Amino acid sequence: MHVIPITETNINIYHTLAQYYEAEFSPLTGKKPDASGIFELDTHLGEEIMGFLLKVDHLPAGTAAIAFKGNKSYEVCEFYVLPYFRKNAIGMRFAHKIWELYPGDWEIKQLQGAEYATKFWRKTIERFNQTAYREEQYQDPYWGTVTRQQFTVS
Repeated sequence: MHVIPITETNINIYHTLAQYYEAEFSPLTGKKPDASGIFELDTHLGEEIMGFLLKVDHLPAGTAAIAFKGNKSYEVCEFYVLPYFRKNAIGMRFAHKIWELYPGDWEIKQLQGAEYATKFWRKTIERFNQTAYREEQYQDPYWGTVTRQQFTVS
């Protein structure tokens, strides 16, 4: 397993996997593809949002988009592992690796109806950060009511 920053040389892989992510969550977001079959992305990489590519056996297995909010504060904006690779705790290890790279305050949100994602994040946080974390129902200005976890990585 390798975690690689998204650069100009691999951004096409990120955009391809982002389409799979958008399609998988479309029943919850209500988003439809355009006439070309392409979903509009909610998160665009740039100075404040960095992307990561997960590779397993030299194959693209997942992506993450992390917002750098300043003062060692971060948010997981997008996180996706292809269904084929969802075993052997690959997603958990992917998240843990990113958190190890960026100690500080973290925030993760899940849409209503994504209970499987909330279950994944609870387990992933508990296994990484043996201290307590805060979870609440939060009114997100973009997504509406979401489940939000906040914790600190030292």
